[in-house]
Amino acid sequence: MKRTIFLTLLLTSLAGVRPLKPQVRHVRAGEMAVLLCPGCSQCSGDGAEPFWTSRAMSLTKTSSSLAEQRRKGVLLHGTSLIILRASEDHEGNYSCSFGGSNRQSWFRLTVHSELSKEFEAWNQYPLICYAQESCKLTCPDRNIPSVKTPNMSSSAIIWHKDGDPFQRDSYFSSVDEKDSGVYTCTRPYLYLGHTYNITFRVVLQVKPKKVFSVSRITQPQNNQVFYVDLGSPKVIDCKADLYSFFDDVFWLSNESFVEKNDSFPVFYNTTRVRGSGETRMTASLVFRKVSEEDLQTVYTCKLESDQQEPTFVTITLRKNVHLSSVRLASCIIGFLGLIIVTAFLCLKLKIHIALYLRDTLGCCRHAADGKTYDAYLMSYKSDADTALNEEDRKWLVNVLDEQFGYSLCLFNQNVVPEKEAVLDCVEQSRAVVLVPTSPESETGPDVLTDIHAALLKRGTRFILIDAKTTTIERPLPETLELLTKPGCRVTWRGNSSKLPSSSFCKQLRYHLPAPQHAPKLQHQRNTQDASC
Repeated sequence: MKRTIFLTLLLTSLAGVRPLKPQVRHVRAGEMAVLLCPGCSQCSGDGAEPFWTSRAMSLTKTSSSLAEQRRKGVLLHGTSLIILRASEDHEGNYSCSFGGSNRQSWFRLTVHSELSKEFEAWNQYPLICYAQESCKLTCPDRNIPSVKTPNMSSSAIIWHKDGDPFQRDSYFSSVDEKDSGVYTCTRPYLYLGHTYNITFRVVLQVKPKKVFSVSRITQPQNNQVFYVDLGSPKVIDCKADLYSFFDDVFWLSNESFVEKNDSFPVFYNTTRVRGSGETRMTASLVFRKVSEEDLQTVYTCKLESDQQEPTFVTITLRKNVHLSSVRLASCIIGFLGLIIVTAFLCLKLKIHIALYLRDTLGCCRHAADGKTYDAYLMSYKSDADTALNEEDRKWLVNVLDEQFGYSLCLFNQNVVPEKEAVLDCVEQSRAVVLVPTSPESETGPDVLTDIHAALLKRGTRFILIDAKTTTIERPLPETLELLTKPGCRVTWRGNSSKLPSSSFCKQLRYHLPAPQHAPKLQHQRNTQDASC
């Protein structure tokens, strides 16, 4: 009670002095505590010493011997009061003042015998580092003895992490998230053969690596050309994404700044639109009337930033050239060239195009003409090495009938080898396919020789299959030369021709008229699908 009255009278007795809020200090029992009295600007001389008072003592350096200070467990040096090993006896309020000054400073010292949340919060120093970057653990240097304190020296700082000794150096060349935690640093001080400690808690938080967004000009492109009309207005926008408040975008004319004054023939204005993470800025270069001088001027959009090197984008103005007779002639020549190329491709691919239109779109189908068959396979005698054998003829009949849907008039099945029957079969067919056979075949050249005059009068389409086994050209019999045209001949090349997709099949189908009915295989598949 007496102590409270004394402190109250002491705080209020100072005339014209407003009581100050005490500075709070926390210390663990057994550790060193340092109270630093603020300097006095009104005191004369650098050697002015403070007068310290507490409930347990009143002393100054000159009035207290070193032995008395040691007995009280304190040390005075300069403006500092050093409590060497704090205990509950040292807890309480402290004041310091300088002689000749009415100013008094107050401290409230709390000694913690056990760790508490209050002490940890007061003695905690946060440190933030970023992953994959260097990081330095720094032990705080607040409220520690002066390096000039007599008979006192400091030793190397001792680090602990989460209570365990930390063996590594306090410098991380590349810190990781697992390095986060509470680090305790102890500053040891040797004084007159005894070691006294001050402990601080450093809380390291390792955050993900910083990703700095780079401000950039999005348009125009560097060295981009803008075509303009002389005497006409023109606006060219320079757009940029900015990530710093201090970034700016502006225009340069050669090496001079373009003014913002809209009374000038060339000026620029700016707009800013703030987004979620960036600011989109547009610097519009405005030409009231484009002149010849503008065509000779180098205009540059510059992005200036406090976090990166400046960025430059240069543009070029060119006069619009309207479509001339030369360009018109070039367009006409190009168009004619396109027509020629297209015609050439159509000529080269005419077979593929015709078969595609016929198979896919059903084109080229004739109206009813009274014909019973699509084609008549008529044999003619040839050399043994160039004739189609029985197996090849059967394959040809099968692929035309089953695969491609042609209705065929066949010699062996539908007609007899008499002259009248052959002519009747020719009459009922839209085309006649002349198939080379060996001399041993039943159908000989006599029938073809006898009826070739009648065939010529009928104007029937003849397609000759010419079997070649060598590169030597062999002349055709006169009868065949008269019946067939050079463009209606298809070359048989043995086994390589026995594929539906072979060149032989494609050419033969191209010369034949389109079949009037769908292929039997396709018809069967459609029937099966319908039944399902």
